[in-house]
Amino acid sequence: MPRIETQTLAQHRDWRRHQLIDAAAAIALESGGAAVSVSAVAQRAGMSRTSVYEYFASSADLVADLIIEELKGFAKILENSVGQCSDPCTCIESWIEGALRYIADGRHLLAKALNATDLPQDRAVHIGAAHRALLAPLTKGLKALGIQDVAQALAFIQATTDVASKRIEAGHDAEAEIKSATAFCISGLAAL
Repeated sequence: MPRIETQTLAQHRDWRRHQLIDAAAAIALESGGAAVSVSAVAQRAGMSRTSVYEYFASSADLVADLIIEELKGFAKILENSVGQCSDPCTCIESWIEGALRYIADGRHLLAKALNATDLPQDRAVHIGAAHRALLAPLTKGLKALGIQDVAQALAFIQATTDVASKRIEAGHDAEAEIKSATAFCISGLAAL
C-alpha cells in the first residue's frame, strides 16, 4: 500500500492525479501530444503503469483531462482579464487583450501540442463545454451593448481572435495584432 502524503485519501488522489497531468503536460510540451502514453507519464511521475490506470482509463483519457485542465486555466485567465469592469466595451477589449496575450506569451503551446491528438469521443462534450467557457465572460458585455444575436457576435469575436492568434504565432507584432483585433471587434459590434 503506497504511503499517503496528504491529510486525507481524497486529497492524496487529487494530488497524484495532478502529478500525472503535470507529467503529461511536460511530455507534450517537449515531444508533442503523440508522445503522451501511459508508460511515459508513469515513468515521468515516478509511478507504475498500473497506478496510472487507477486515475485514467487510457493515454487518450489522460490527454482529454489535460486539455480540459488547460482550457479551465485559460478560462480563469480570461475571467480575471474582464474582472469587475462595468463598461461593456472595456470588458470586451480586456477579454480580447487577455486572450491574445495568452498566445503572445506562449502559454498556449500545451494546447497546440495536444491539438492533433486523437481523443475519446465520449470526452468531446466536456472539451466542448470547456471551449465554450472561454467565451462566457463576453456574454454579459454583449447583452449590455444591446446585441440581439449574442451567439453570432461571439462567433465573430472568436474568428477575429483566431486570425490574430495565427498572425502572432507567425511572427507578426503582438501589440499591433492586439490593437487591430480589438478595434476591429469593437467597431464590428457597433454595426450589429
